[in-house]
Amino acid sequence: MVIYVDIDGTICNTPKKENNGEWDYHSSTPRQKQIDKINKLYDEGHEIVYWTARGSSSGLNWKPFTDYQLTNWGCKYKRLEQLKKPSFDLFIDDKSKRIEEIE
Repeated sequence: MVIYVDIDGTICNTPKKENNGEWDYHSSTPRQKQIDKINKLYDEGHEIVYWTARGSSSGLNWKPFTDYQLTNWGCKYKRLEQLKKPSFDLFIDDKSKRIEEIE
């Protein structure tokens, strides 16, 4: 099964900068319990694709830094996709799961 996983707010906590309200990706902190759940799915043979909106509004390329973070946090994955994901306030989908629902 191919599983797309969001990054910010799912496997890490990412604060907003106080001065301008933009996301502060450099201050993201990993949520190890959530990462372990995703790594377990990877170990079970699922294809894990991390999917992020980082840079979709600003146009900045966050991919190298995000790859570095994922590797540093011990995330197992096939690939990282970005800029394809729309920037949104609400996502409605019949196949979605919250990270807390995964055992």
